[in-house]
Amino acid sequence: MAYSSAGGGQLAAARSRIFRALYDSRGFCSKQTLASGCAVSMPTLYQNLNELMEAGLVRYSGEERSTGGRRAQGLEIVPDARLALGVSVTGHHLRLSAVDLNLNELAYRKADFDLAAHLAGEDQAMAGLIEGFLDDYQIDRAKLLGVGITIPGLISPDESRITLAPTLGMKNAPLSPLTGGIPYPVHVENDGTASGHAESFARRQQENLAYLSLEDGVGGAVLIGGLPYTGSGSKSGEFGHICVEPGGLPCSCGRRGCLEAYCSASRIESAFGVSLEDFFRGVEEHRPEYETLLYDLLRHLAVGINNIHMVLDCDVVLGGFLSEYLQPYLPALRQYVTAGNPFMENADFVQMSRLPRHITTLGAALYFVRQFVASI
Repeated sequence: MAYSSAGGGQLAAARSRIFRALYDSRGFCSKQTLASGCAVSMPTLYQNLNELMEAGLVRYSGEERSTGGRRAQGLEIVPDARLALGVSVTGHHLRLSAVDLNLNELAYRKADFDLAAHLAGEDQAMAGLIEGFLDDYQIDRAKLLGVGITIPGLISPDESRITLAPTLGMKNAPLSPLTGGIPYPVHVENDGTASGHAESFARRQQENLAYLSLEDGVGGAVLIGGLPYTGSGSKSGEFGHICVEPGGLPCSCGRRGCLEAYCSASRIESAFGVSLEDFFRGVEEHRPEYETLLYDLLRHLAVGINNIHMVLDCDVVLGGFLSEYLQPYLPALRQYVTAGNPFMENADFVQMSRLPRHITTLGAALYFVRQFVASI
């Protein structure tokens, strides 16, 4: 819901500041605190709060603990006033998350999905899966802002084509067979970029970070000053194709020695024909061949991380579904990073995601959440 400027430009600007301040607030927020922080008078604050409450976007959140005298009432946004859907598409699976305005996950599903087959025809399979998901979890379509979709590849600026997706073996593939039947606003984005946005959302006070996504492929995003840096050709964050071993393992991009060839879930699954869960269970059981591959992965991951850090000099955050299994091995990874970095005594800048589960779908949905918040 976007508001008109009938009340005047200054009033609309004040409304936007008030809603955004509540949206960004952590903990108790009183009217006095809100008026001071937004530099508005109490009459202006009351008028805007009444409008926001009538629209179902803001509510009282309870009273402050008494320290003597009258207790102040708290305010907060209504998180489920609007909802968004995030869809992560890989070569053989589709993951869906419904989220509220605070990016709280309300429902999740994983389904088998042959992307190549569905792109080859106008079968509207994705639209059917989305509708079934909304029905099964009783998601209120009247509150749905839109459907964000992520693809492990480069997307054209007009979001009409997959320009290049090496892990999917696709180039210049139209997206209309995938998105054409969806009756809601749709936004298509690279999976690593969307995940980086979600990580930045979870770290609102951290301005600079490099997000490294470890999934079937390897990608990422660069955030500078809290804003995404996309580069001149919208290819920033393609960390998977940093060379970490000249002449090394073949990569899906056609070159050799790329970070993706060494540090993706696909490498593990193709090497042993097992799931990630079974692989890491084998590591815990000290199966030599599994341990050898894991520590080779960590060593090459350290090379990639050092290259990223040398250029950007910021925290490097690991995310994606492979990273969910790497937390126990973070100390070993940091040791490898420190050994290869002449300027650092430790590698505390290597961190794990604050959103380890379903970060890609959350990032896909975040596009519409941010769009809505900006419209108030």
